[in-house]
Amino acid sequence: MSETTIDPAAFRKVLGSYPTGVCVITALDGEKPAGMVVGSFTSVSLDPPLVGFFPDKSSSSWPLIEKAGHFCVNVMGSDQQDVCRSVSAKGDEKFVGVEYVVSDHNLPIIRDAIACIECKLYSVTEAGDHWFVLGQVLRMETVREDDPMLFHRGRYGGFAERM
Repeated sequence: MSETTIDPAAFRKVLGSYPTGVCVITALDGEKPAGMVVGSFTSVSLDPPLVGFFPDKSSSSWPLIEKAGHFCVNVMGSDQQDVCRSVSAKGDEKFVGVEYVVSDHNLPIIRDAIACIECKLYSVTEAGDHWFVLGQVLRMETVREDDPMLFHRGRYGGFAERM
């Protein structure tokens, strides 16, 4: 049986048809925040409570978060595109203008995120050109009841209910 070659551009286009929520994964690298934007966050297990996401192996932020040994998943609201743009930037300027507080678990929680989920690193598994990261939930909270930010076909947006 031969393997089929899938064109990367076609792969992105087809899977881009499926909207995803947008989260910012944060941790502290010493005294300063480290973070990355992900659209691949999911709940995994109730017992134990596990969540997962998939950082790219080429990410410069993921090693900093992994080294911290714990992380916070900040669920972004549809009004937080500026936060996503800042955190997705390259270099040391990711958190310039991004307001956050440091939790009791020593994790940066982004101000006005819809929800925050604080986790300790549970496992990291190789998954092609990404890692599959599982976190065991330590604390979680819904901060505000608002529309989540969605990513669809290369653009940020929000949820629109159909009547």
